[in-house]
Amino acid sequence: MNINNNNWNKIQSSLNEKGYAILNDALNKAECKSVLKLYNKSLLFRKTVIMERHRYGLGEYKYFHHPLPKTVQKLREDLYKNIYAVANDWMKMLNMAVKYPPALEEFLEICKANHQTLATPLMLKYGAGGYNALHQDLYGSVYFPMQAVVFLNEPGADFTGGEFVLTEQIPRAQSKAIVLNPAQGDVLIFTTQFRPQKGTKGYYRVNMKHGVSNVHSGSRHTLGIIFHDAK
Repeated sequence: MNINNNNWNKIQSSLNEKGYAILNDALNKAECKSVLKLYNKSLLFRKTVIMERHRYGLGEYKYFHHPLPKTVQKLREDLYKNIYAVANDWMKMLNMAVKYPPALEEFLEICKANHQTLATPLMLKYGAGGYNALHQDLYGSVYFPMQAVVFLNEPGADFTGGEFVLTEQIPRAQSKAIVLNPAQGDVLIFTTQFRPQKGTKGYYRVNMKHGVSNVHSGSRHTLGIIFHDAK
């Protein structure tokens, strides 16, 4: 697993400038295959959501139980420790009275104190025709302003279509769409709800949502890493 060896200065700059960043080759093919196998181990999960039943899209996703599988837990901890400082910078820029601790365990204690104790990391599966409508992953009053998704299949080989979509809702302007197609083993870090943007009178919030475009063929699996727990 190649998380801590990435160029985090570059990644942090991308998060500040764009609201997202890609860690290339964070997992190798064998590690992706190992994580994929978790999907069929039903005892690891607390809840399965069939997306079309709720008009979320077409596909399904499963939330893990605590304790998380070791690989998922390590990803969650390592990613958090590398981006919590960026999250704190965002809060300062936007004059928000929130400060995130340096360790994930400490942050989850804050979630627990606010009755958010359910695991939020999840696995998602889409077949042909599958998609995920634009949304934000907020599960309570306590949330971390960034999250991550690990791409477990190879686009163009295992599936076609299924691009990751971000939209920016710019004040007094039309929304901007960003379309990304990371490779197998890449990790995409992106904003949960908003990012700061510098204007003529200081920083303001740019609201963002994310989703997945239609999968044309094959099967697309991802691992979602959300840092706050849910009620």
